[in-house]
Amino acid sequence: MPAKKNSLELHIEIYGTVTRRTTMGRVAIACAAVLASGLAFAENLEGVDEMICSAGQAQICLENGECYSATPWELSIPDFVIINTKKKTIATTKASGQNRSSDFSSVEKADGLIYLQGIENHRAFSFVIDEITGRMTVAVSRDGLSVSVFGACTDANI
Repeated sequence: MPAKKNSLELHIEIYGTVTRRTTMGRVAIACAAVLASGLAFAENLEGVDEMICSAGQAQICLENGECYSATPWELSIPDFVIINTKKKTIATTKASGQNRSSDFSSVEKADGLIYLQGIENHRAFSFVIDEITGRMTVAVSRDGLSVSVFGACTDANI
């Protein structure tokens, strides 16, 4: 008798991967390298319109309530993304060769936080970035699946 598969294994078997280049992957912010080198590189983002971000930790949750920790690269999250709050865009870096970009429908700054939100390919995404520390929290969701990402951002003009 074959071993019983958990929901994540079934999802991977059905779809071939945990997620498909979701907006999360596009957007998701790639704060891994910044976190890998330490959050010391995150800096004050007050007045900054363009920042580079990297994902450090990620978690995927399925509609049945099961959640799994994953590395950003397991979820096709780019190593780095560039967020431009004036243009309302998030894009992969030229060096990645991925040429991915998404638009935000909403950008707000209040109480030391930057809020970015959008919808693309039946997925909703939301970013909260602390202007003082550069720490970032991202949520991406679609029917039956959500991904949470934690990372860091710094001024793109370093």
